[in-house]
Amino acid sequence: MKKYILIMGALAASQAFNAQIKESDIDPINISGRNKVKKERAEFQRHAQSTETLSEYELNRNNSSFIEQTLGTLAGIQVDKRTQLGGQRIVVRGYGNDQKFNNWGIKSYLNSVPLTNADGVTILEDIDFSLINQVEVIKGPAATLYGGGVGGVVRFYMRPSKEEGVTLSQKLIAGSFNLLQTATRVDAVTDNASMMFNYGHIQSDGYRPRGSSLKNTYSFLGTFKINPDQELTVYANHTNSDEGVTGQISYADYYAGNDPGNQAYANKNAANNFDVSRATVSHRWNITPHVTNFTSIFYSHLDAKRIAAGAAENSQNPNYGFRSTFIVKNQLAEDFSNSIETGAEYSFSRSLLSNYRFTGNGLETQPIGKGTYFKYKNDQLSFFLVDRLTYKPWDLSLIAGFSGNRIEYNREDLLAYPGLVPGYDKNLSFNKAFSTVYKPHFAVQKIFGKQIVNVSYSEGYNAPTAATAFISGINKTNDDLKPENAKMLDFSVQGLLSNTKFDYQISVFDIRIKDKLTQLSGKDPVTGAAYTYWGNTGNQKNKGIEASLGYKYDNEEGFVSRIEPFFNVSYYDFRYQDFITRLNNEEKNYIHNQVVGVPRTKLSLGLDFDTKIGIYFLNTFNYLGDVYTDFGNTNKVKGFHQYNAKLGYKHSFGKWDVDGYIAGNNLTSQINYTFLFLGNSINDSDTNSNYPAGVATDVNPGPGKAYFFGGVNLAYHF
Repeated sequence: MKKYILIMGALAASQAFNAQIKESDIDPINISGRNKVKKERAEFQRHAQSTETLSEYELNRNNSSFIEQTLGTLAGIQVDKRTQLGGQRIVVRGYGNDQKFNNWGIKSYLNSVPLTNADGVTILEDIDFSLINQVEVIKGPAATLYGGGVGGVVRFYMRPSKEEGVTLSQKLIAGSFNLLQTATRVDAVTDNASMMFNYGHIQSDGYRPRGSSLKNTYSFLGTFKINPDQELTVYANHTNSDEGVTGQISYADYYAGNDPGNQAYANKNAANNFDVSRATVSHRWNITPHVTNFTSIFYSHLDAKRIAAGAAENSQNPNYGFRSTFIVKNQLAEDFSNSIETGAEYSFSRSLLSNYRFTGNGLETQPIGKGTYFKYKNDQLSFFLVDRLTYKPWDLSLIAGFSGNRIEYNREDLLAYPGLVPGYDKNLSFNKAFSTVYKPHFAVQKIFGKQIVNVSYSEGYNAPTAATAFISGINKTNDDLKPENAKMLDFSVQGLLSNTKFDYQISVFDIRIKDKLTQLSGKDPVTGAAYTYWGNTGNQKNKGIEASLGYKYDNEEGFVSRIEPFFNVSYYDFRYQDFITRLNNEEKNYIHNQVVGVPRTKLSLGLDFDTKIGIYFLNTFNYLGDVYTDFGNTNKVKGFHQYNAKLGYKHSFGKWDVDGYIAGNNLTSQINYTFLFLGNSINDSDTNSNYPAGVATDVNPGPGKAYFFGGVNLAYHF
């Protein structure tokens, strides 16, 4: 570890990087298109690969707590969820749905601080999405700046108000399934400080049997100017949430529009209970006119209790670390400019986790020796260096960078003390470290007026989690397990057509994933007992094209003051190569088969209207194509579409701001799903469910009928 810290010290001393480059530093061109375009242009140029954003406007086109309805409109992005308000799983360019539940292989950040823990897993239960002002998605491997993650990076931003004075605001939403949502917020802004306090509450009976939700969130965000060159940002949050887990149903019930729930989950009163505390302190320092540093230290603690059909699990999960980045800008000559970005990110997790299996008799569990009780110490370190050389007369930039990424696991079996548990004759403790992985990123970027053309090559990796790095069934470290590695070629063009307000981004990409990680099953050669484990099953090739188009029409004289349409589409050809899995002790080759859970076609359309008297009307249409759930491509799940609409009135009266609206989702009452079991997780069947043995229960359905909500947002400026 010492040698990596020394390397980082040398890099930091050699001049470096700021993670939040000002838009004016990147692109002085005036952008007059949709609200999202200016920021999207800056991030696309900075990351030198396909990058899309959602502004506050797009995030509020639905109920902002239903993040799947907004984030899922972007080309190449799917958002699954297991409960009404939780269990989100973000899939970018077909990657991120490999584990049965949590986010894995997609890195997530909040205000440039990692939400992903040192184990590489992301849980989004504590994020109050109603406070998010902006979302950025970097598509495909982005290890150079962000460490592990084959699929990409999702960055959430929460910013305080800039309007000076004190503002008190109240939001109230009510709707179908006995939805009740409130947010009480105070903003206080001075010349040198901006502070926000917010209390959010949401509850609902849910659209599924026993699918109720209850969440309370307390948030503080403050930015304080220390002097003209230094700024301090403090974020603190506490969330407690209770989500009923209904369980999966059969395909026959799903297609019939029938949702009886899963009795095996009902018998256990299955639920997810989370208490999460999070704190971050960030410091921005303009050290010289050419050198800036941005450093954050962070801490989070997740106290989780999960009860499912087969087991009860409790865990304590503290995670802490830092991210520090620098930037230096130099004018090398009259025609050449250069910037060097460098930094490091370190996270450390210390978790206690117990898991006990049920006997099938109510909440009675098997003896403690049949369960697990582990103490984890996991850490990750990433360091990076990126250089951008620009020839200004041609607006041509060459970008080259690399990162080093290291991960290490330590697990102690707390049941393995001699004599503690009678008959417990195993020790599931282990240590495993994956060697430092170096990943490059190269790009050539040319600006033609308002158009940016970018060709990039980037690599990424996805390390196994601590749970997958050990084979519990045979009490053995999974020594043969290797991280997944990905190589991506991406050609992207972004900008505004001529002098119009027609914006576009088109990307063509080819991602080659090597040593794909998949859950397998085997049998103990001595006892004959079946067990599951993870292995590297082969390679995968993801090829596709994505297009995001939009237009902004303004007419200050007419009754309709603004018309804003958009169209986002993805077309994919994702295939397995040399892909061999083992299930029920039988090897099967799935070469050339379509990747599970990913449709060939996905599209979103929108058409929004604003009037000069404050009435607005937002329309969104989403379509997700057919997918296969099994590696053999024998079980095809039908695609579906959804139409959502929002009609509202927004106006300011003196010191008052008023925004009232009514909205409806799935207005054409389409049968749809929010979560599928995929790959070797299919054919799920729980003991004592309401389904006969052998009937697969792999579907979490969404609301099959239209549902509605209405709200009012009030703000008073003192």
